[in-house]
Amino acid sequence: MKVFDRYTLSVLALACAMLLAGCQGQDKSAQAAPGKTVAVQLLTLSAATVAETDATPGSVVAENRVEVASRLMGYIRDIRVHEGEAVKKGQLLFTIDPTDIQGQVTQARAGMAQAEAALMDAKTDAERFSQLFKDESVSRQTFEKMQLKYQIAQSQAGAAKAGLQTAESQLRYAEVRSPMDGVITQKLAASGDLAAPGRPVLSVENGAKLQVQASVSDPTFARLKLGDSVMVEMDSKDGKVGLVEARIARLVPAADVTSHTHLVKLDLPATAGLQSGAFVRVRFAVGTRQSLRVPSAAFLQRAGIDGAFTVDEEGIAHYRMVTPGAKDSTGVEILAGLRSGDRVVVSGNAELNSGDRVTPAGKR
Repeated sequence: MKVFDRYTLSVLALACAMLLAGCQGQDKSAQAAPGKTVAVQLLTLSAATVAETDATPGSVVAENRVEVASRLMGYIRDIRVHEGEAVKKGQLLFTIDPTDIQGQVTQARAGMAQAEAALMDAKTDAERFSQLFKDESVSRQTFEKMQLKYQIAQSQAGAAKAGLQTAESQLRYAEVRSPMDGVITQKLAASGDLAAPGRPVLSVENGAKLQVQASVSDPTFARLKLGDSVMVEMDSKDGKVGLVEARIARLVPAADVTSHTHLVKLDLPATAGLQSGAFVRVRFAVGTRQSLRVPSAAFLQRAGIDGAFTVDEEGIAHYRMVTPGAKDSTGVEILAGLRSGDRVVVSGNAELNSGDRVTPAGKR
């Protein structure tokens, strides 16, 4: 049985060898008879040193943004602005029901009147006993007692006056006004809600100066410096990608405990044309690398496969499958499939097929 197996294997090996020989003969015949001849323009590829970037999502925010809250505890009586409305510094935004504060003011005024009356009595007594002491009609102890009473009355009157001023200033806080020129971006409460100190009611932004906030990893953060120029990508209305140059304004060394990333703030130029809340992509430079790019005209898709035509030393075109990278108006980066020194077809490739012979229409 073993002998039969060896014999069978020998026959199969001989048949395979004959089949391969026939295939090689066919390949040589096909190579010997190339297809049509096409005039094309060629480009010899060469690698270039480009900046390597870390693309990070970012958000556009206004540098001057204030969350407006009431300094009083009370019910919101009236909110006089709406989201998207432009406001001026000092403009009335909303009011707080002042009933409680008005009661405090009335009470403070009554206390002030009582303290002033007591002060007048104490002053009269102090002056009278001062004269009696000079006439040696009262003892020093009685005289000093009247003087102390007068001093206490003065202190009480001063405290009552300060209390009245505080109550009246609190009454002024019942009207909440805009701290700056800007736009109402968020409404966090409604008329009738209970306002409390520190609880925001409205958000006001001044969009005159915008920033981009982004979070980066430790390795990227270690390469950044204040004032560095950074490219920011944004999507325009026509679907194209726009670029604007920003500069690093803030680097927060403390990392977020959850994401372990660092916050970076970048100043945008006034001509950026962005709005607060917009989404952008920030490209932080983290080094350099060698990049191979082909013009957009050289990059093709045949049967759903990305590729480009290369030409060998014998002038025969070959369709090479490639892995594309970043694309822009100038061309396509090739991550795999081509190498420096390859000659690629940059024009005349519309009707070109693998195996066609090419004649250079021009070299670049």
